[in-house]
This record gives sequence, C-alpha cells and structure tokens, in this order.
Amino acid sequence: MRKYEDSIPLKLLKAREATMSFFRPALQSIPLTEQQWRVIRALVEHGELESKQLADLCCILSPSLTGIISRLEQQDYIHRRRSPEDQRRVLISLTDKAEQMFDSVSPSLEARYQEITKQFSKKNMQQLAELLDQLCEIKP
Repeated sequence: MRKYEDSIPLKLLKAREATMSFFRPALQSIPLTEQQWRVIRALVEHGELESKQLADLCCILSPSLTGIISRLEQQDYIHRRRSPEDQRRVLISLTDKAEQMFDSVSPSLEARYQEITKQFSKKNMQQLAELLDQLCEIKP
C-alpha cells in the first residue's frame, strides 16, 4: 500500500488548506461561511439557478445546501421564486445586497489570487488547473 504521506486525497486536503489560508482573511471580513461564499460566487457567475444546479456547482450536498440557502435568505443575500414554467421548480438568485457585498470583497480576493500566482507561478497555476480538471473527469 502507498505511504500515508503519498495519499492523493491527503495531498489534496493539504493543498486546499494551504490555498484557503490565502482566502480566509478576506472572507473573514464578511458575515458568511466559506460555503455560503461559494453559493454567492456561483450565483454571480451563473445567474439564477435551481438548487440541484447550485449544489453541483458548489460541491455541496443537497441537504446541506438547504440550510445554507435558508440562512442566506434570512440574511437577505438570496431570494427564491417558483419557476413560471413549472411551479415545482424553485429558482435561486442574488439580492442587490449580495451583489454589493460581492463587489466590495472581490478586489481583495483577486489580490489573494495574485499572491498565490506570484509564489506558485502563472505557468504552475495553469498546469494545476488543467491537471485538476483532468482528475475531476476520472470515473470510478
């Protein structure tokens, strides 16, 4: 068996923690969890979505997303509405408050990306992104 330290899942967890250490200080300036931020970020990028789409994009299990959506709605960051085409579908979108918050914190997060790129190199960042995309395509 592979050595514990050579475990790919362990290395990915360590890499996530190393990466998040760059972003957590900026995220701590807003009243959201990392998962809530991921939801806001996905909605900024993709616009109005159904919860299943949002769960897939954010890598959050649907039962967990339900609570996250409820809290974001209580904080007036998102709103839900029934689809006019199919009343069974619930569409989730951002409020103006969420868009303003996103606009205010985005520059500091982009600066954090620049710092990672400076230390890791633009070439390595592109290569890492490509390799991770390929890894995500592997089927069990």
